[in-house]
Amino acid sequence: MTTNELNKSRIAELHIAMTAYVERGDIPGIITLIGRSDEIHVDAIGMKTVDGKEPMRRDTIFRIASITKPIAAAATMILVDDGKFRLDDSVEPWLPELANRKVLRRIDSPLDETDAARRSITVRDLLTSTFGFGSVMARSGTYFIQQLIRDGHLGGDGPPRPFLTPGTDEWMRRLGGLPLMYQPGERWLYDTSYDVMGVLIARASGKSFETFLRQRLFDPLGMKDTAFSVPASKLDRLAGIYQFNRESKKLEAFDSLENSEYSRPPAFESGAGGLVSTVDDYYAFFRMILNKGVWGRERLLAQASVESMTSAQLTPQQRIGAEIFFGNHSSWGFGMSVNIQPDQPWHVPGRFGWDGGFGTSAYSDPKNDFIGILLTQRLTDSSEPPSVFDDFWSHAYRSLEA
Repeated sequence: MTTNELNKSRIAELHIAMTAYVERGDIPGIITLIGRSDEIHVDAIGMKTVDGKEPMRRDTIFRIASITKPIAAAATMILVDDGKFRLDDSVEPWLPELANRKVLRRIDSPLDETDAARRSITVRDLLTSTFGFGSVMARSGTYFIQQLIRDGHLGGDGPPRPFLTPGTDEWMRRLGGLPLMYQPGERWLYDTSYDVMGVLIARASGKSFETFLRQRLFDPLGMKDTAFSVPASKLDRLAGIYQFNRESKKLEAFDSLENSEYSRPPAFESGAGGLVSTVDDYYAFFRMILNKGVWGRERLLAQASVESMTSAQLTPQQRIGAEIFFGNHSSWGFGMSVNIQPDQPWHVPGRFGWDGGFGTSAYSDPKNDFIGILLTQRLTDSSEPPSVFDDFWSHAYRSLEA
């Protein structure tokens, strides 16, 4: 075996470890991909649904949740490359709903206790998730603003629910009627900025968000199964999605395949978590990013844009309160985390990627020219989440051993 080949015996151990989750009934099915240089290994394990009638296949379609975010970031940087706007430009020409912001005096303030925002929200604020608004990781009902979000003002807080989210203009109107939680640029907050970014891309490009993605990313990369919904001709390839019920000790359907929330185009195309995709589609996207914006003979993103996306962008002050996401080993680039120091063997400095609440995970490691992708069907925010992420990455990195 040459030094850049993947270790076949370690790949077999990865298969055994992932198969154990299926055999125990923790997850109906799993797809893994590990790739180094031009070598790719894909493993489809288990069944597409809990009832076990159809096997998991390489072309099975998954709801990829928050690993949508790197794609939204790449689309934004394409517009930066095009000269449509600059990173430190105000978003107000395209998102007037976010002009003249009010900001809560404290995160637990009533909604009418506010001060004026010190400056406008910029494109960079959206890319770094520091525009001042997002998911609050605290007990339900702790803050007035948090309770309003969880009551469905913006379509809910948590895993994507396309049926519950209003149309784009109404969503922006509702967001514009709320105060920010922090001053623009002050603090990293999860999720909402990437939904706003999808609206920015659509309005700045003059096309729907999905149309822009298809023309500038999906078609050039051959990502034929990546979209915000699954057409009728492909619904038989959509995997089930499940959450664990602590009382019944069983997996229960989160989204019915008979009337899936992804079976028709959504009213709101979510850049934070709305896409469906396949393992090969997502690999093409991450290989392009690992190649500094090049796919085949075509450059889709400027090298400098990719380097910005995959570099740590947050100050220590901005990271306060984000330890649940980053620990001490990671920061945030544009649309994805970036490892800054080792904590686990797979936390290689410079490694970038993200995880999704529907049991998805994808990271690229420039140092080792390595990509790993894990697609499962179990919500990771359930009361008893499986340890499949850690097991996958631990075994995946062992495959690099000589």
